[in-house]
Amino acid sequence: MAGGRSGEEEGRNGGVPPSSDAAMAGVATGGVEDAYGEDRATEDQPITPWAVCIASGHSLLRDPRHNKGMSFTEKERDAHYLRGLLPPAVLPQELQEKRLLQNVRELETPLHRYMFLMDLQERNERLFYKLMVDNVEELLPVVYTPTVGEACQKYGSIFMRPQGLYISLKDKGRVLGVLRNWPEKSIQVIVVTDGERILGLGDLGCQGMGIPVGKLALYTALGGVRPSGALPITIDVGTNNEELLNDEFYIGLRQRRATGQVPRLLHLPWLNPVVTLWSRVLTARLHFSFQEYTELLDEFMAAVKQNYGSKTLVQFEDFANHNAFTLLEKYKGTHLVFNDDIQGTAAVVLAGLIAGLKFVGGTLADHKFLFFGAGEAGTGIAELVALEISMQSHLSPEEARKNIWLVDSKGLIVSSRKDSIQPFKKLYAHEHEPVKDLLSAIKDIKPTALIGSAGVGQSFTKEVIEAMSSINKRPIILALSNPTSKSECTAEQAYSWSEGRAIFGSGSPFDPVKYNDKPFVPAQANNAYIFPGFGLGVVISGAIRVKDDMVLAAAEGLAEQVTSEHFDKGLIYPPFSSIRKISANIAAHVAAKAYDLGLASHLPRPRDLVKYAESCMYSPIYRSYR
Repeated sequence: MAGGRSGEEEGRNGGVPPSSDAAMAGVATGGVEDAYGEDRATEDQPITPWAVCIASGHSLLRDPRHNKGMSFTEKERDAHYLRGLLPPAVLPQELQEKRLLQNVRELETPLHRYMFLMDLQERNERLFYKLMVDNVEELLPVVYTPTVGEACQKYGSIFMRPQGLYISLKDKGRVLGVLRNWPEKSIQVIVVTDGERILGLGDLGCQGMGIPVGKLALYTALGGVRPSGALPITIDVGTNNEELLNDEFYIGLRQRRATGQVPRLLHLPWLNPVVTLWSRVLTARLHFSFQEYTELLDEFMAAVKQNYGSKTLVQFEDFANHNAFTLLEKYKGTHLVFNDDIQGTAAVVLAGLIAGLKFVGGTLADHKFLFFGAGEAGTGIAELVALEISMQSHLSPEEARKNIWLVDSKGLIVSSRKDSIQPFKKLYAHEHEPVKDLLSAIKDIKPTALIGSAGVGQSFTKEVIEAMSSINKRPIILALSNPTSKSECTAEQAYSWSEGRAIFGSGSPFDPVKYNDKPFVPAQANNAYIFPGFGLGVVISGAIRVKDDMVLAAAEGLAEQVTSEHFDKGLIYPPFSSIRKISANIAAHVAAKAYDLGLASHLPRPRDLVKYAESCMYSPIYRSYR
């Protein structure tokens, strides 16, 4: 029968009759039926990107959240159609971890290690976090600072697959739709950057995505926030980095940066009319740029609240000074927002100062503090220190600020400079004669602690350290700038120039130092001590706003965990090897303060917040599958 022959031929040809258009066109029809027309379409014809999402077989091995690689058991391999898709051996997760750690150590450069770990995160999520949790001290500098800085600089060249969500000026008017493209619907923490001030490296535009990705990896590894609840976002408003604009591999918008800085009309009466006209044209362009930026950020913040609700923490990361303070001030009353560069840095430094004063003696109010750098980090730290002094000593904020001094690129910030400095610096413009350089400021102010956040490498010279050591028996020296090349001094310099008396902390990691046969372990004042535990505390309490008292609670929670054993080694922070325990304690302090302030929505309040925080932490141990 004709019908029979036709059916037989159809079966042999994968369901495509030989008389079909495909056969007539000479298209190979053996194998799986071309149900979606991909083989029949020419290169210039659009096709539909169909996908079948069943967590079994090949698709399960390509699902990073559920993939276990060679750890799938015999039973799981049969139940989920994995037989033959994996080598026959069944390896425990611990052995997989051992092999991967060996592979990481064999790679020659930190950037290659970074790329290896990011690839692992995209293949096997739990194994990546197991490796991170168990080897945090070794791998933290690879996944985050200082290596992430180089990764951002070269992001276009090493880009393999998109991580996170990219929102650009092209998306104005449809940001909510872009957010809805993200597959996860229950988001707990967002880390967002516009790439204008990446670490100490400046404007890296869209390539700043490495920062939100790295931060959220630490939220999970160190703080236990579930990875499916973490969303990295880059807001691409262009870049003023000429090198990137001319780089053929640059992944962002190729246009000048829209800025959040309010433009001011240049009006000088002696300018001729033509120059005045050009000034007005330029000001109009800047105003349009400012309007574009603010409208996009407003739309983004509104869309986050609409799509995810009011209890999703939005962490602003690596925005330029003129935007960082403005955005935090603008949204803190209406959204759940946190700026790690301002508040996180301030909390970790305050914790170090509180711990360091146990060496020196006295309270915060008994000492003077000199900041080298008056940007978002420096002024943020100064303000939190002032708040803690105010609370400890029952002083007004104005009185508390009197022992805190700032030095910027033009010298000591004093009252005679008030008309020419940014508003956030004016709080620290004290009565004093102008001082042009750091060394002279130290000799005049005689501070107990010198805190660097200016991003100017080697600015703490031998003369500076010696001056601090001549004033103090135990000078506190905090060189906070990242990456390592921007550090104000090295650990070895601080210890040797102070004759082993410095209480030292840094933003970048330094190896242990020996001075006069005495070992010193440099403390790393890393924000990773604070923000993962802080975020966990916000999440477990269901906080609806972030208040300064919660940031203070995080700092106090960290300082409390520094023991006499740590002091004996010269440490002002506990070791990172116990970071999950540290984060649980910080989370408990933050959550307790949220409950005390009436800002927590998860009721009733747990009896033991530390145990509750630990119970809420994501575990990277493999799950068993039915």
